[in-house]
Amino acid sequence: MPALACVDVTTALLLPPPPGYALAGETTFPPPSLTFTTTSVTAINSNEDEVSDANWSPSLSAKLFKVDGWGFPYFGVNTAGDISVRPHGSATMSHQEIDLLKVVKKASDPKCCGGLGLQLPLLVRFPDVLKDRLESLNAAFDGAIQLHGYENHYQGVYPVKCNQDRFVVEDIVEFGSQFRFGLEAGSKPELLLAMSCLCKGNSEAFLICNGFKDSEYISLALIARKLALNSVIVLEQEEELDMVVEISNKLCIRPVIGVRAKLRTKHSGHFGSTSGDKGKFGLTTIQILRVVKKLEQLDMLDCLQLLHFHIGSQIPTTELLADGVGEAAQIYCELLRLGAQMRVLDIGGGLGIDYDGSKSSDSDLSVAYGLEEYAAAVVHAVKYVCDRRNVKHPVICSESGRAIVSHHSVLIFEAIGASSKSASSLSSIGLQYFGEGLSEEALADYQNISAATRRGDHEACLLYTDQFKKRCVDQFKQGTLGIEQLAAVDGLCDLITETIGVKDQVRKYHMNLSVFTSIPDFWSIDQLFPIIPIHRLDEKPTARGILSDLTCDSDGKIDKFIGGESSLPLHELEGHGGGYYLGMFLGGAYEEALGGLHNLFGGPSVVRVLQSDGPHGFAVTRAVAGPSCADVLRVMQHEPQLMFETLKHRALEFCGQHDDDSVVDAAGLANCLARSFDNMPYLVSSSACSLNAVTNNDGFYYCSGDDFSADSASAATSVAGEDEHWSYCCA
Repeated sequence: MPALACVDVTTALLLPPPPGYALAGETTFPPPSLTFTTTSVTAINSNEDEVSDANWSPSLSAKLFKVDGWGFPYFGVNTAGDISVRPHGSATMSHQEIDLLKVVKKASDPKCCGGLGLQLPLLVRFPDVLKDRLESLNAAFDGAIQLHGYENHYQGVYPVKCNQDRFVVEDIVEFGSQFRFGLEAGSKPELLLAMSCLCKGNSEAFLICNGFKDSEYISLALIARKLALNSVIVLEQEEELDMVVEISNKLCIRPVIGVRAKLRTKHSGHFGSTSGDKGKFGLTTIQILRVVKKLEQLDMLDCLQLLHFHIGSQIPTTELLADGVGEAAQIYCELLRLGAQMRVLDIGGGLGIDYDGSKSSDSDLSVAYGLEEYAAAVVHAVKYVCDRRNVKHPVICSESGRAIVSHHSVLIFEAIGASSKSASSLSSIGLQYFGEGLSEEALADYQNISAATRRGDHEACLLYTDQFKKRCVDQFKQGTLGIEQLAAVDGLCDLITETIGVKDQVRKYHMNLSVFTSIPDFWSIDQLFPIIPIHRLDEKPTARGILSDLTCDSDGKIDKFIGGESSLPLHELEGHGGGYYLGMFLGGAYEEALGGLHNLFGGPSVVRVLQSDGPHGFAVTRAVAGPSCADVLRVMQHEPQLMFETLKHRALEFCGQHDDDSVVDAAGLANCLARSFDNMPYLVSSSACSLNAVTNNDGFYYCSGDDFSADSASAATSVAGEDEHWSYCCA
């Protein structure tokens, strides 16, 4: 069958050839020499799109990624095009700003080059930011108290469930000591860590004991009072009161009791499900009255001193906040009237943060207020009710966790590759006899495509192209079309859609990361976080991409971003990939504790960074490598030492069968195996990899002599080396 007549696709569609396209001048079926190259796809809004690459600036990147919205006052873009951290918030002076890229380089560069040799992904903690958040929260309440003439003080607690990391909790206790800042626990291990940490805190700091309780939990909370800790047992269920009374009598410890009330006030967002009279936690008014009556009968009504409630996380507006606080204040006044010696109104959590920089009340990603507005709304609502009821103003306590820790850490991960941006090309194989394999229906579709292109009918052209491709795929499945011809069909169809301009130009960037481990809230509840490149922001992003992780799971991707975007503006990767760093911000709450071990990818490496007067403005005060392969295997009840011994004996058995001149020997394989157990599960760039891809005929990898010597083979039997810690390392 002769070759089919076909028009030049671009010419037939009456469109000018895009820049860089090399078009064949003949009107026969596209010959093998027909090749196309695409121009870059700009990832900018219309206003930024008009700015040339040469005129691009860091300030335009800051606007594009909304850094000044979600990042204020802790993050910005410096003149070098890198993300800068302002550790002291608005009070940070220019010389105190920390270049985040320099921190990453310090952490990840080899030790021989002055770095710490840590593998990515990397979690960077900034305790100075944590301190500023605590100071700002307390300053906001102090200002509101003075402004409204409130006749008591604010005394907050940090709910350790938001981030139980030892150094985070210890920092909060240390930084909050001057404010009598305490801790909140919701389980027995959280209570134990809170008790231990508060031994070094302010003696007046509250230890709020929330959550469901058994006798052991209540015993610990009462023992805390014996240890001169200011613990308060908050009743989540009416039945808990009986245990408190019984155990306190046995231990001869007078308890301080609080009750959690189920308010009618509720917000409708995702995080409001724990509030309202149908909420998971708390007591109804009927149950609260029964608790009061029972305490009165036991002559223990003086023990009831705190009222607690929780509207829900991320309260969107101060109007909703004030409504809930006002309702709770009425209950507080009623408990006083009934004889309870109330002292504290615990307003729970709910202080939200602005994940997308929109200052909006219409989504779970933002809130329409700041710290000052939040504090003012609380103080005014409590004062208004108490003044009307002629009741002494209570101590105001809040359990703000997300707002305290979210900003203090940044997750850094690396792009290790990206899907090709090249335009579709037609296969040179099989084109000469292309028409011989097509069915009559496919031939008709092809002729319709040709006719539609001549008419300039884009819609019809796309319709016939889709139909044509489906018919050819069906033929391939039936075995009547070869793979070379199918490739030619794919190339032609992609070429048509590209020329018309409807082909999806979003690329897939492959990240050295596990979404399930490091950003679990994105996968589980669609929580969005700001994600942006931490460098090259003085360059114009010329691509759009989604982020794909390392796991063998279709959900292991990030394809939703702040601002309602389904892709992210990104830069082209340089060389063969790697060295392109992205940061996930505002993830300091919940993500670390919620992360799992899908595909046995463990947590990231961690560095603790303080602002200093060194040449780069920072000091790494602690650095810990992420969990090794052996560590994550142990979590799943495997025994890495035995696994290694099994593999080592196997290596000894099979290496003995090779000739003496084999490049692989038992010692080399033992070293490779030991190092694999000791390394993190994530990918290592070729420049940092200690294993050389030098193989013998059997394809084994072996360790080079520069990294390991034969004498070290015996040492390789110890799989899990000691964790390395750096006490203080100035950059």
